Amino acid sequence: MPPIPADTFVLFGAFLAAAGRTEPGIIFAVTWFCNVASSVGVYALAHRYGQAFFITAVGRHLLHPRQIQQIGVFYHRWGTPAIFVSRFLPGLRALVPVFAGIARLPARHTVPPIAVASGLWYGFLVHIGALAGNNWPTVVALFGLVSRALFWVALPLLVLLALWWWKTRRHKG
Repeated sequence: MPPIPADTFVLFGAFLAAAGRTEPGIIFAVTWFCNVASSVGVYALAHRYGQAFFITAVGRHLLHPRQIQQIGVFYHRWGTPAIFVSRFLPGLRALVPVFAGIARLPARHTVPPIAVASGLWYGFLVHIGALAGNNWPTVVALFGLVSRALFWVALPLLVLLALWWWKTRRHKG
């Protein structure tokens, strides 16, 4: 998600770079910087305003205070590796910086795995796109296979997240 994933545009930019219209390094630098900056921005907003939002009626409907506490425990135990791995998984990639901020995970444990994983992922995409340059159908097919595989990895995690959300919504009493 969205209907045309940003990764497709990165591949296309690398394809254009291979055709001599720009430099692959520029495509990588702009993509990597924007991805890290937007993820860190989302993390910072969630860190600053997230807990206050979840005190509101709408926020409590989305996540019960007990759920916020469980997220905090998870992130303080597994935050850095969970953030790193999630940067490769569609669907989870955008959510994890939000939850890291809400859990008030320190920036020193949040920003490095975002930056390194994003660098590896977008470096890989730019490299593949630039190498394939004149063979765009092969690049799209390879990306489709990788995206489908990562989707099937992310799907059970999203289902488990939804089940956790539903199960922990029930009030004890």
